Amino acid sequence: MAFTLSSPILPHKLSFSFSAAPKRSFLSSQFTFPLNRNEATRFGHFKIHCKRTNINDTREPVHQHDLPTKLFISTFQHGMKTVKTLIATILIFVQISTPLCLVGWDFWSVFPANAVLYSPDTKVPRTGELALRRAIPANANMKAIQASLEDISFLLRIPQRKPYGTMEGNVKKALKIAMDEKDSILASIPADLKEKGSTLYASLIDGKGGLQALLKCIKDQDPDKVSVGLASSLDTVAELELLQAPGLSFLLPEQYKKYPRLTGRGIVELTIEKGDGSSFSPEAGGEPRKTATIQVVLDGYSAPLTAGNVAKLVIDGAYDGTRLNCTNQAVLTEKGLDKGSDYNLPLEIMPSGQFEPLYRTALNVQDGELPVLPLSVYGAVAMAHSEDSEEYSAPYQFFFYLYDKRNAGLGGLSFDEGQFSVFGYTTVGRDILPQIKTGDVIQSAKLIEGQDRLVLPNES
Repeated sequence: MAFTLSSPILPHKLSFSFSAAPKRSFLSSQFTFPLNRNEATRFGHFKIHCKRTNINDTREPVHQHDLPTKLFISTFQHGMKTVKTLIATILIFVQISTPLCLVGWDFWSVFPANAVLYSPDTKVPRTGELALRRAIPANANMKAIQASLEDISFLLRIPQRKPYGTMEGNVKKALKIAMDEKDSILASIPADLKEKGSTLYASLIDGKGGLQALLKCIKDQDPDKVSVGLASSLDTVAELELLQAPGLSFLLPEQYKKYPRLTGRGIVELTIEKGDGSSFSPEAGGEPRKTATIQVVLDGYSAPLTAGNVAKLVIDGAYDGTRLNCTNQAVLTEKGLDKGSDYNLPLEIMPSGQFEPLYRTALNVQDGELPVLPLSVYGAVAMAHSEDSEEYSAPYQFFFYLYDKRNAGLGGLSFDEGQFSVFGYTTVGRDILPQIKTGDVIQSAKLIEGQDRLVLPNES
């Protein structure tokens, strides 16, 4: 029986023939072929001769013919197995003996994997709460506790067998730092807030949602309880860190001291109503709502001028009755006071790892520059650009960013990352954002927390 084998790098077909004969179990094979027409002269011809005999069988002379290969085997099945082994040997020999690459083969080729567009960068916060927590300029010991606990969040995402031993080690590390550095942690809190700080510290160690309780959840190996306990512990850590950061950790440039500024955190509550008289989807077990509430945390630690400007506009009632416009990736306010305004608000972005914001300068994300407050978070709130220059933000118009990883670039970052002044995140009512349509209205906007940290120019 005979069959042929050909491939793009072998210009001539190889012919295999074999026959079965009783009382014979020996193999004689011979191959002669050029690698290709162009290199036949250079490399000559390769000749492979394989012979296998059974010494118990009667010896008979083997007659070679002009065929490239003869296979004499005892059975057809044994012969096919031998042929496969021989072909594999030839292919390996050709690959290691020639400079030719086998990637172009139509047969038995291995194709390169396609590039993955979404490759999440773990350095970038993926939730508003995480971004806000990392933005607090707190005591180094508290930051070490925070980092150790945040690692557990990533460990919880591992499917099936979760590394509870590693989680337990992280909590014990955080607990050790908290107990060994108690004096340092409490010393970083202002005197008028010491009592509240001591209460929070005790809650972090032994409270219902503290580190000891988290250790017990991990030992029970219940991922749901671990997740809830971890969130509670991180919330307590954030509260302690906020007590340690009563103001800005840097000085503003002299030319920007004439602007309103927020020297910490503030919370704005927006009441949204439907422009067409329809209703928002009901909450769990509730009735359809004519209005919905959204809360935005303003971060003056990373964007004091931008957050301060918005806080002052809210107090002045500038956003009451403002109409909203929607695009695929954003919910924008109308330009409003921007029209005809000579007020210029500089672009303000705090780079990760830096101690003060950059002004009138966008970040180059492709070179590894990342903001402390990333735009690539669903519900991020940022100022629109000025119509005159992208070095400035519009003093009135802001937008909610509806991040979608399907529209993101490499690393899961928005294509506009590092280009806008992000000043906060939606923390309550994120489910309302996709329900907002063009024509809906901000019925009212109120600064419900942080007015004591708003510094106006005539008060500085």
